[in-house]
Amino acid sequence: MNERFAQYREKAAQYWNRFSNQQKILFFATLGIIIVIIVVLTMQLSKTEYEVAFRDLDSTDSAAVMTYLDSKGTPYRLSPDGKSISVPSTEAARIKVDIGSQGIVQGGSIGYKIFDENSSMIGTTDSEFNVKYNNALNGEVEQLMKRMQGIQDAKVLVNLPKETVFASQANQEKASASVVLTFKPGFRPSQDNIDGYFNLVKTAVPNLPVENITIANNEVELMPTAKGGQGGVSNQVEENFALQKKFEEDVKKDVKQFLSRLMGPEKVDVLVMSKLNFDKESRKEDLVAPVDTENMKGIEISSQIISNSYSGQGNTTGGVAGTGSQDVAGFPSATGTGQSTSDESSETRNFEVNRITKDIVASPYSVKDLTINVAVEPPDGQNSLDQPTTAAIQNILVNVVRASLAGSEVTYTDAELAKKVSVFSQPFGSSTAAAAATGLAKWMIWAIGAAALLVGAGVGYFIYRRRNRAEEEEEEEDIPLQVPTEFPSINLESVTNESQVRKQLESLAKKKPDEFVNLLRTWLADEQR
Repeated sequence: MNERFAQYREKAAQYWNRFSNQQKILFFATLGIIIVIIVVLTMQLSKTEYEVAFRDLDSTDSAAVMTYLDSKGTPYRLSPDGKSISVPSTEAARIKVDIGSQGIVQGGSIGYKIFDENSSMIGTTDSEFNVKYNNALNGEVEQLMKRMQGIQDAKVLVNLPKETVFASQANQEKASASVVLTFKPGFRPSQDNIDGYFNLVKTAVPNLPVENITIANNEVELMPTAKGGQGGVSNQVEENFALQKKFEEDVKKDVKQFLSRLMGPEKVDVLVMSKLNFDKESRKEDLVAPVDTENMKGIEISSQIISNSYSGQGNTTGGVAGTGSQDVAGFPSATGTGQSTSDESSETRNFEVNRITKDIVASPYSVKDLTINVAVEPPDGQNSLDQPTTAAIQNILVNVVRASLAGSEVTYTDAELAKKVSVFSQPFGSSTAAAAATGLAKWMIWAIGAAALLVGAGVGYFIYRRRNRAEEEEEEEDIPLQVPTEFPSINLESVTNESQVRKQLESLAKKKPDEFVNLLRTWLADEQR
């Protein structure tokens, strides 16, 4: 067994000695790199990846989560500030569900759960119950507030009045609430958000009007719309400004896209300025219009004609007929004598007209004013656009402005519309601007590129030569040793004739000159000894 092992070791040593020193160094280097890669991959694959599962915890919630994880034997990492807890990423989802279902994270608030945890068989007094109920109500409102958009932390204090049986429901004392909010970094509450905060507190606490709620952050007090909050006005202004910018961008995009097809890409730039009417008008109109507009008459729905006549004898000398205190105007007096007659007629006609009631809500966002300025780069070889092209572009812009201002209820002439558009041509000079921005001329950029290319080529050639030299050295080391040359031997003692010796030497010199030279060197070496 030892002999076989010695043979194997001898064969391995012989095989190893066949390699050059550079090959041995390369082998060990490759082996070391492979070992390092295996170790690193093993460490990375076996390392536990942690994921942040809980953020912005207070000390109470952090302690509760840590206790739960310790009881389950789950590894975790606590952040230096104690507000974040990381768990293994493979178990993060399950841990979040377990802790969320058990209500461990309360956000520093107590909530109504305190009545389940601290229930006593004996019972509590009214004072203890009121204190617990008030704290639980504060905690529940805090938890609701923290779920609102943009709120990072909340502190709520609710004051509940004492109810009395001697006062009616309307005369009961109202509750009050004070809330301090901490918003997330970069969050600015809108007026809708603020109104939502007030409504949430109002509906969560019984018998609490909005005017008894005070909400503030670390800067100012927040005001609802009912108490004069102006956040809605600013939001409306921002919305109107955004709509105006969107309208201008749409007009700019359409004009630039259309003109770019005529003049070429990157040849047109457009500037649009507008003024929109954001007034929303609501009015009611009660109109009366005739049915027959030509004669200005309505439809006749009723007609009444009354005609009276009188004829009789009477004395005309007794005074003026029909002027007595008992007389009827238009009739003769009873005391008159002679012949008298009277006629009376009256006519009444009722017409019906069209009665129109209109409830009109005028839509906002109408265009009051619009101006378009266009810069066009002239074609190559020209310093400016020709007059027909400029006139065509101006007509296109005038049509766009006319269509946009059609709903402004103002009639513009062609001259007034032409003042609202402008077209000018000038070379943009994009290449010059780019060169000025970089601070380098074009020939300098090309020179730098060529120099970098030469340096790269030199480095590559140096590496190539070095590699070839290494290969040549390895080949030289691998060349086997030459076998000693066997020189031809001439037995001078057996040859008696000098002429024969000479002939043999001449024949050897002609046929095998290399061997003849080696023979002479051997003779000279023997004589020197």
